Amino acid sequence: MNRFKNLTKMHQFKELKVWQKGRVLAKDIYKATQKFPKEELFGISAQMRRAADSIPINVAGGCGRDSYKELKRFIGIANGSAFELETLVIRSVDIKFLSKEDFERFDVELTEILKMIFGLKKSRIKSMN
Repeated sequence: MNRFKNLTKMHQFKELKVWQKGRVLAKDIYKATQKFPKEELFGISAQMRRAADSIPINVAGGCGRDSYKELKRFIGIANGSAFELETLVIRSVDIKFLSKEDFERFDVELTEILKMIFGLKKSRIKSMN
């Protein structure tokens, strides 16, 4: 019965700070990539948007699963997407699509999200096993 109670709590993904911050980051990435050259619409812009969207989507998707193994897998995908986005942000600075200021802002947001994902893995998933 206690395990069911923990699982029910996980279905309330909208209360998780990592999901909330992921949504804000995805919105900010969409705004930033609107300024990229139009020929990049299906290139780096699309990759960045997919990676940014993947973070809150996979947190929510994992919370909606019925097994702890699946939850852990989805949180892992969100983590990988955050690292992918971090690489794309760095690349965007390298090719001068993003400013250093944008990089610093996204870097802080991504670092915070990565810490939250790690904390979620550590606290929620381990306590459910």
